[in-house]
Amino acid sequence: MERRGFVAQILAGSALFSPGVAGAAQHSAAPPQRPVAERPPEVVVERPVSGKPHAGKVLAAIQPHADDISYFAAGTVAKLIAEGYSGYLIKTTNDDKCGAGSLGEIILHNEQDTDALAKVLSLQKAFTLGYRNHEMDGNSRLEMRERLIFLIRMLKIDTVIGYDPWGLYEENPDHYVTAQMVEAACWMAGMDKDYPEHLEAGLRPHSVQEKYYFARGPQLVNRVVDISPWVDVKVAANLANKTQGGGVGSGAHLRAQLAARKLRLPLLGNDDETANREYVKHFFLDYDSHYLRGVPSDRETGRPYGLEWAEAFHYIGPPQSLMDRYISEHALPL
Repeated sequence: MERRGFVAQILAGSALFSPGVAGAAQHSAAPPQRPVAERPPEVVVERPVSGKPHAGKVLAAIQPHADDISYFAAGTVAKLIAEGYSGYLIKTTNDDKCGAGSLGEIILHNEQDTDALAKVLSLQKAFTLGYRNHEMDGNSRLEMRERLIFLIRMLKIDTVIGYDPWGLYEENPDHYVTAQMVEAACWMAGMDKDYPEHLEAGLRPHSVQEKYYFARGPQLVNRVVDISPWVDVKVAANLANKTQGGGVGSGAHLRAQLAARKLRLPLLGNDDETANREYVKHFFLDYDSHYLRGVPSDRETGRPYGLEWAEAFHYIGPPQSLMDRYISEHALPL
């Protein structure tokens, strides 16, 4: 028997003999008790849904850098937008250390790429908070959190997609600081005592209800999203990140190198545009660099579930109290 299961059974057994619980356990309509330790939840496969089941809902794809959402979650963003969401892109840094050229040129080019990414993903607008790249751990977290709370309330964001604040072995401070501030802002935005000046300005408390968290390293994955119908959108999203690579130009470069050796890969086609697109799809999204970190590629992620392409997340759904759960399971019609 696994130690976790053994401990859970002991805790459950001892609870039956706790004061005030023993008598209640004799009745089928006993009030709900605080749950004991459980095994990690089963992985849910989120598949495409016809129609617009999410009409009226708003998502925010939140990234520290111009290439994060395109790399880890562009397929899921495209899927949710196709199913009725409206959405926004929020970037927390100015990417001033990612790209070629002068400091000003790098910032400008990454800003242009961010706007292009929002357009590819059919998002309403891109916001850039402008913090210095690789220096977010030295900034005021209170300020960052308030700015995110303001955006959540102003845009009425229901769902966020971004880095996992509990992802393991993340060395980039921009990633984990952004993730932690997003997590804190999601619940504080729904409280009427935090930043009351927002309310005086006409905003209302608004809590985020769903979160899709991705990570560059190991994480507790409980949701796999089928992005097969949107993989070409994800390819286009990565090609929009010209400044930071994303496979841009790599296919054409490889095709030219092979031609100099009197070789060709049929996969790369007969022109540079095809070569770049197919390179991103079959190398960058399949045999890609983050596989070396222990995180499977999009193709590998989908394979155990019979999916051609998939993205993995730690998903947190709408909160449900123990009483709500008990009522949904036991209430009878009058």
